[in-house]
Amino acid sequence: MHSTLTAFEGGLSGRQYPPDQLHGVDPEDGRPLLARYDLGAAATTLTAEALAGRPRGLWRWRELLPVRDLRFVTDLGEGDTPLVMVPRLGRHIDVPQLQLKLEGLNPTGSFKARGMAVAVARNRELGASAFIVPSAGNAGGALAAYAAAAGVPATVVMPVDAPGVNKAEAVTCGADLVLVRGLISDCGQLARRIAGDTGAFNLATLAEPYRVEGKKTMGLELAEQSGWRLPDVVVYPTGGGTGLIGMWKAFAELEAIGLIGPRRPRLVTVQADGCAPIVRAFARGERFAEPWHNAVTTASGLRVPSALGDFLILDALRESGGTAIAVSEGDIDRARREAGRLGAGYVSPETAAALAGAAELRTTGWIGHDEDVVVFDTGVGHKYPAPQLPDLRVVDV
Repeated sequence: MHSTLTAFEGGLSGRQYPPDQLHGVDPEDGRPLLARYDLGAAATTLTAEALAGRPRGLWRWRELLPVRDLRFVTDLGEGDTPLVMVPRLGRHIDVPQLQLKLEGLNPTGSFKARGMAVAVARNRELGASAFIVPSAGNAGGALAAYAAAAGVPATVVMPVDAPGVNKAEAVTCGADLVLVRGLISDCGQLARRIAGDTGAFNLATLAEPYRVEGKKTMGLELAEQSGWRLPDVVVYPTGGGTGLIGMWKAFAELEAIGLIGPRRPRLVTVQADGCAPIVRAFARGERFAEPWHNAVTTASGLRVPSALGDFLILDALRESGGTAIAVSEGDIDRARREAGRLGAGYVSPETAAALAGAAELRTTGWIGHDEDVVVFDTGVGHKYPAPQLPDLRVVDV
């Protein structure tokens, strides 16, 4: 009942690499590496019955995770987030079977906790003793928290206009915070320089192979929570796209070990129209996405002008029969208010973008009235600047 990791494979090159040494990107082409497992061996212990008897949390999927020595795991309670119906909001957008996967209930308030939990554990196991990450906000806070739990130093490089609570989270958890006048791509360039100068291991999105392994547990959980029958549609707010890539990988692994059949959900990427490189590439039929210039959106997690795993996102969308859609800032603001008013909670701008995308796809008929639709609520709204409030009544007592 331990990791069945066997190798790494270049996501584009297909070249194989040994599993038990520190890896960054594929040295062949600079593209992401993907972990491969002995799925026959995993199938002997990772059964529905065995899972039902295990403690809850992300690490119950250990056969399909890369950490071999569980002493390196710092479990803060990540994973096993609820999958909930939101009937009032579903009726409002004419998707009665609408569900949200509540990733904001992870320890650091977003799905980023999953990836950092696995990446910090595995890279420490392989000898990394300090970490750095460029982040729009939530990934930096997650690294700071897991590095603190593990007792290792962390540096977070963020845009200067990242949400204030993300900055406070990183600093409070003991990370060295560096602010950059620029976008996440500029933070990435600086993080690479600092890593080269200091020896800190770079945990940038898909620049190492383990964050995606943590994120794929969203797909593993979704299958189990859906009774091993996946929904018709999965709607995902997409910046770097690690979660979408990870879920697509998870579905293939689950089929190989016999827990699900070949049926897949149609995957939907939602981006903001001020930063939509994946949407543009999908519409053009391209396999790679050109960088987006002058990226602007209030959804900081979607302000990613260039994704290292662009081709993996686009492959998954097309193989699933899915699509990609961009929404406006007005759509995001409106969907955020509707979600709160109609019982879906105080969601993040990224989640609001995904909800706006789902509503638009229902209006066009791409999503059917009776289809099961899961929208990923990637983080709590409390970590973002509050929307402008109307004039409020003040009463003296």
